[in-house]
Amino acid sequence: MGVFSSKPALHENNLPDQKGKVFLITGSSGGLGKLLAGYLYARNGSVYIAARSASKAQAAIREIQSQHPGSTGKLVYLPLDLGDLATLSQTASRFLAAESRLDVLFNNAGVMIPPQGSTTAQGYELQLGTNALGPFLLTRLLYPVLRRTAQASPRGEVRVVWVSSSAVGIAPTPAIDFENMHYQRDESAWTKYARSKAGNVLHAAEYARRSKAAGDGVVHVTLDPGVLMTDLQRTTPWWQFIFIYLIAKHPKFGAYTELFAGLQPDIKLEPESTWVGQPGILTPCPRPDLFDEALGRRYWEWTESQIEKYM
Repeated sequence: MGVFSSKPALHENNLPDQKGKVFLITGSSGGLGKLLAGYLYARNGSVYIAARSASKAQAAIREIQSQHPGSTGKLVYLPLDLGDLATLSQTASRFLAAESRLDVLFNNAGVMIPPQGSTTAQGYELQLGTNALGPFLLTRLLYPVLRRTAQASPRGEVRVVWVSSSAVGIAPTPAIDFENMHYQRDESAWTKYARSKAGNVLHAAEYARRSKAAGDGVVHVTLDPGVLMTDLQRTTPWWQFIFIYLIAKHPKFGAYTELFAGLQPDIKLEPESTWVGQPGILTPCPRPDLFDEALGRRYWEWTESQIEKYM
């Protein structure tokens, strides 16, 4: 299914020129998203820094520009709040008013283990809303430009990268409880996180099936960025933070994994169960049940029913 290696196939020193390509990275004002933006900009790519905080995003842009003064690429701040579905059509409209192509959409942003009871603007559990519903809606809104770009590009180059997590391995079976989507019966924060990241895999796999059937040329890849020290841990309990700190790797390895998923030329377009592990290898997903077609179709239909009013 692919070449297994402990060394990253793509990194900042061997990445080809990206001039003329457009990338949108959610949650890229910090952490591995910012590193990824820097790698692409250094190779002359046009990169949209999609994030909630304008000040943090602008600071990231200045930092990246100062590190790569010879780049002919572009860095643009794009306001994005995945926790408020009502704002995402405006985000997409701003992007579409500025660009006529989108080569890779990196659904990178997420939240992990917020205080119990945290919700989105629409009242969804925060991890479900931010990690699964928001990226799904954003992808739907940007899909026409992805499809047009794919039709004018070499086969397999236009992609949507869905950043999941090894935490899918601890999601209950079944990974989605359709009778408890609003958590009337409470669960632990880690279980909620695992379910939300399982949702990323379900969306990626179902999108891949539908893309293949439609022949639209857009590739969907899901991945585990690995255990990394980033802003994602800011709400983690202190004792869990210490454990993560002891085993975590530098965020650059997560960025290498995303580079591989988004740009590695020889990623197979089939099967739909493509899963990328750190630092850029094709490897079996720890939860093969997440590629079940019936489950993927049901989760897609449930998600569509939640976001249709915001399209």
